[in-house]
Amino acid sequence: MSTFTPEFLDEIRRRVSISDVVGRTVRLKERARGDFWGLSPFTKEKTPSFHVLEDKGFYKCFSTQNSGDIFTFLIEVEGMSFPEAVEQLAAEAGLEMPRDTPEEKQRYEKRKTLADVNEAAAKFFEKMLRMPEGRGALEYLKKRGLDDATIRTWRLGFAPDARGALKAALGRENIAKELMIEAGLLRVPDNGDPYDWFRGRVMFPIQDRRGGVIGFGGRILGDGEPKYLNSPETPLFQKRYALYGLHMAAAPARKAGRIIVCEGYMDVIGLALAGYDNAVAPLGTALTEDQLKDLWRVVREPVMCFDGDEAGQRAAFRAAERALPIIQAGQALRFAILPKGEDPDSLVRSQGRKAFEDVLAGALPLSEMIWREITQGRMPNTPEDRADVQQKLDQRARDISDATFRRHFSDFFSRKLWGERGAQPQGRGGGTRPFTPRKGFGKTKVEGAVMADARSETSSITPADVLRERILLSTLINHPEIFDEVEERLGMLEFSAVELDNLRQQVLNTLARHESLDSEGLRNHLSEEGFHVEIGMLLSKNVYMHARFARPDSDVKEALDGWRDTWERLTAKAHDGELRQAEAALGEDTTELTFGRMKALKVN
Repeated sequence: MSTFTPEFLDEIRRRVSISDVVGRTVRLKERARGDFWGLSPFTKEKTPSFHVLEDKGFYKCFSTQNSGDIFTFLIEVEGMSFPEAVEQLAAEAGLEMPRDTPEEKQRYEKRKTLADVNEAAAKFFEKMLRMPEGRGALEYLKKRGLDDATIRTWRLGFAPDARGALKAALGRENIAKELMIEAGLLRVPDNGDPYDWFRGRVMFPIQDRRGGVIGFGGRILGDGEPKYLNSPETPLFQKRYALYGLHMAAAPARKAGRIIVCEGYMDVIGLALAGYDNAVAPLGTALTEDQLKDLWRVVREPVMCFDGDEAGQRAAFRAAERALPIIQAGQALRFAILPKGEDPDSLVRSQGRKAFEDVLAGALPLSEMIWREITQGRMPNTPEDRADVQQKLDQRARDISDATFRRHFSDFFSRKLWGERGAQPQGRGGGTRPFTPRKGFGKTKVEGAVMADARSETSSITPADVLRERILLSTLINHPEIFDEVEERLGMLEFSAVELDNLRQQVLNTLARHESLDSEGLRNHLSEEGFHVEIGMLLSKNVYMHARFARPDSDVKEALDGWRDTWERLTAKAHDGELRQAEAALGEDTTELTFGRMKALKVN
């Protein structure tokens, strides 16, 4: 029988969302952030008792007391064996299945051995910090405000400024040089003996989720380059996955609903001293997609808090760009802008928690950060500048893979660039703009707005109203040839559901630009724009059973007559509400204008 290392199983759990796995079988409803409930798959019930906690990767059925993780769910619900469950989930995680071979067992033993080597190195560095050679490093840490308890908690240490201090110390523990090299503790020159990778540096152990040491970061004392140095890539340590401090910050971050991402080790430790035990940092490189995914597994909306200099701003912009292709609906990202010349640690130490809280409170959403990056803080005014910004914004929108997220981002960019005029030309992959009918129809634009207000304020939306909205769209999508006859009427409405109203505007804009588009072409275009879910909901028997004329096989006259009748029924209550508003206005302001408006409404 195959055996799987704890590290391999943890990596699958890290990469695969339990709500995604369970959600394929159980219809889940999110009651709070990462807190899902649904009907038990183990028994018949009407009240949901099946609980899924995303951040813990755990489920429990309170009806049957079954509980477990992603592996046990597939075993208990889908009848898989443990190896089958691991194989399926490993494929979803993009991981290659380990082979149950002597080589694989040897690789596992090697990782265990390398972890032991790193632990021995960490203890050596901790010891050296308290030795005479480490006095300068200890003074540096004390000047940064760290007390002995903090130094012990974070296992800080010192690497002596000697070529072979660590090599000799580990050698006395019978650790082979080959293992030290493989653990990234020795550097191998082209000629000569291997020598210590870290020399003359304050040492920061980098730990995995279990607290095991997988690598190190070192800060030079005094002058010298590089200022910060990390372990090289090893079987245990890959920078793109690791976040400094995550083993300490994950639980407090989940509890607080916020995780703070800084630039450096000292920022993380300094914030912890100030009471922010939910801070982490990448390892001297730009934030990676894997690190972002890890952050989103902890909280819905991580806060980026990079230094207030140009380098920090560039890091923030890179993080924003890196997030776009992988962010999904339900996830977010914010960016706290520090004062120029400050980092989180310096700000907290010089101005206190209040100043840092103010920075966090003013954190910008991802959309605003992208806007600032592209416009450089200057609103484009000339046609040339607007065209340039529009092109860049469109490219950013195309980078977003999640259709819902892309649509709302495009709407935001459009409003920022074009204001209330809605002048943005609509393009594939972009958002919808407010629709303006091409020809006049009955009521003026202002009157149409009053009708929408009357409908929303004087009458509640009923299920019948929602059904009529769906019928209107279904009929037009199946029969775009009626567009000229219904364009103005549909343009005056505002649907009750945001997603359905977005689709309404998209249909209007698309048909206004592509008058010869047939039903199949329209459906394909709408699906490409991210409305495939809404299309499936509309073009269904649940709609057709109430409106046969909406079906694609009905004739055009039947479709148009049915559409008009549905529109009249939908807007009847709005007209009544408009009349009541006019009568109320007449009572407050008896003028010829208000009287004329009420009289016209009664005639209609």
